[in-house]
Amino acid sequence: MAVNAQMYGQNVGQYIVPFVCLLIIVMDLTAGILGIQAEVAQNKVQNLKTWIFECRDPSYQAFKLGFVALVLLVFAHAIANLFGGCHVVWSKPELDRATSNKQLAMSTLILSWITLVIGFWMLIAGVLANTSSRTSCGVSDHRYLSIGGIACIIHGMFAVSYYIAATAVEKEEKNLNPHGPMMNPQVPMHQPAPSAPA
Repeated sequence: MAVNAQMYGQNVGQYIVPFVCLLIIVMDLTAGILGIQAEVAQNKVQNLKTWIFECRDPSYQAFKLGFVALVLLVFAHAIANLFGGCHVVWSKPELDRATSNKQLAMSTLILSWITLVIGFWMLIAGVLANTSSRTSCGVSDHRYLSIGGIACIIHGMFAVSYYIAATAVEKEEKNLNPHGPMMNPQVPMHQPAPSAPA
């Protein structure tokens, strides 16, 4: 019975990594497509362009699509970090001693945060531009929503790479220390040396 339960646990565990990877990819890819579609919807509204300045009516469709893309981007990032854990290297000597998987996890974690910030701010700018009820004027060709959508797709690649590398790091650490850290190791009491016989 215990053997069957252990085998069942291993079978379930082997499907978690592909499922999480697929979930991240689907969420980020959907966010990217929605961001680009939001840009298309924004370009369909009536606008007046003079030289480099442009006055544009807000698009409720662009607002909705951009907002959903923003939510999907944040959720995809949260899932990658929640399941991947935090594998940060704090010093140069520690980075030099780290395995290639840990170095990959560290670099892809940083890149996923960078693309998250870029995508988040671009989508926020695009969503806010479509929230007002009156025409807004400014420099033309911002393309915030489409840039945010492209950043979502790039974020998906980095987030999946981070999750896979973080999973490999956890396996390496389990192989190095299969029993886990000892909470209260039994340290023998220091006993005085036996005295010499008289």
